[in-house]
Amino acid sequence: MLPELYPVPGFRLGTACAGIKTPDRRDLVVMELAEGSSCAAVFTRNAFCAAPVMLARQYLAAAVPRYLLINTGNANAGTGEQGLRDARRCCEALAATAGCAPETVLPFSTGVIGQALPVVKIEQGIPAAYTNLFDDGWVDAAHAILTTDTVPKGASRRLVIDGHTVTITGIAKGAGMIRPDMATMLAFIATDAAIDHAVLQDCLESAVEYSFNRISVDGDTSTNDACVLVATGQSSLPRITDQGEPYARFAAAVAGLCVELAQSIVRDGEGATKFVTVAIEQGADCDECLKVAYTIAHSPLVKTALFASDPNWGRILAAVGRSGVTDLALEGVDIYLDDVCVIRGGEPATEYTEAAGQAVMDRDAFTIRVLLGRGEFFERIWTCDLSYDYVRINAEYRT
Repeated sequence: MLPELYPVPGFRLGTACAGIKTPDRRDLVVMELAEGSSCAAVFTRNAFCAAPVMLARQYLAAAVPRYLLINTGNANAGTGEQGLRDARRCCEALAATAGCAPETVLPFSTGVIGQALPVVKIEQGIPAAYTNLFDDGWVDAAHAILTTDTVPKGASRRLVIDGHTVTITGIAKGAGMIRPDMATMLAFIATDAAIDHAVLQDCLESAVEYSFNRISVDGDTSTNDACVLVATGQSSLPRITDQGEPYARFAAAVAGLCVELAQSIVRDGEGATKFVTVAIEQGADCDECLKVAYTIAHSPLVKTALFASDPNWGRILAAVGRSGVTDLALEGVDIYLDDVCVIRGGEPATEYTEAAGQAVMDRDAFTIRVLLGRGEFFERIWTCDLSYDYVRINAEYRT
């Protein structure tokens, strides 16, 4: 169930059924930014980034956006020059409807890779989505951006800064092909705060780094990942121009919202039955902590054991050992399942019992905690298990 999603003054959303992949389902979204809004974004690091990602980057550098155009059912990725032409044509269609310049429309797509974008269907659906623009359109939009997701994902905050109310609302989609390396497959966040672009970009990048960049369903980075943060400036809070106290309050709220959205993606991972935190402590630096965490999270043997609720801690031990940490001293390593110590000083903990391990693995959510005994650095990521349904969903994705 979605929480209450507060309207953001100066930001409207409209949806339509364009029939891009599936008839009679919402698959096209238009988002309108008030004049004077700031817009920050981060995109996939995949070298084969999709045409809409390339065009959105180009347009964002050239103009202040007025509209975001999102379609599901087709990623418009791996489509070459034709894909770029198709993305431009869609932006031009919305620009003609809205009466704005094409470069003020940012395109976003998600769905099957390598197929030509059904431009005519999108062109025909744009007028309906534009007509349906409302400030309370968040719920419909949250449904319309889904692909293999089983539930819509959204979060909302209202906070008071120096006596002024600020609203922050966001939606996201993603369930598979999730190891973002920037954000998630698609996420859109809006606030009515007024904030300079450079400060807004810093806020988004920091929030993304410790939320969307700390999740993994299957270790795959999408060609279409994008996360957008819009500030409409409609709140009475004075413009945030630096990283003082108002910014700190605002940034903390954005970061918390991003964590909530990111975790909802992992919980809805394709076929997922477990929500697992992987926490690495006492690392020599953050990089080696993340290296260990992702080696555990991406191990098919670990992930299938999670699905089976099997306390086969040997798979975790093996993942730590092959993670590439230089000169790892085994006698300094401790491993826990929640508060149950499995390995102490590189050896099986004398007090460990299979029953205690089983009790943890039977839970829907728990933590795999590894202490490396090498320093003071800490990192945490969130992942899920690998189930029969993950294989089925992805085997049948194009059928």
